[in-house]
Amino acid sequence: MFNKILPFALVISLMLLIAPAQAEQKQQVGNFDIHYMALNSTFITPAIAKTYGIERSRYNGIINIAVLDTSQEGNPAVAVEISGIANNLLDAKMDLNFKEIREGDAIYYIAQVPYRDDQEINFSIAIKHAKKLNTSLKFKQKFYVD
Repeated sequence: MFNKILPFALVISLMLLIAPAQAEQKQQVGNFDIHYMALNSTFITPAIAKTYGIERSRYNGIINIAVLDTSQEGNPAVAVEISGIANNLLDAKMDLNFKEIREGDAIYYIAQVPYRDDQEINFSIAIKHAKKLNTSLKFKQKFYVD
């Protein structure tokens, strides 16, 4: 099931060995599994950051989302329409600009979000896939400057 969100997710999962508090999460909606995670951009190597156009910074986080269709053999990744907003506890809002990344059969979406040290960010993400999926994903992540 997770092989559909590799290899970027493999890099992410290796980083999780270093930072277990940043674990991937999943939400099941009908026949779809939505995998999501947020982490500090400095966990990404400079080479990976350059490849995907990610700005590495102690004050920049990354959101990674992948959607898998569990109704099909092998749970293939699906392309989705995705948008979102991040806001901090002072309710300062920022639109998230997701970039679609395809590697083989894997499809995932990444967005960057700035933060300050010890700051909790609330995320509200809208995800659509044809007429089969229309949902919102809400989660929060606390970021620290390393």
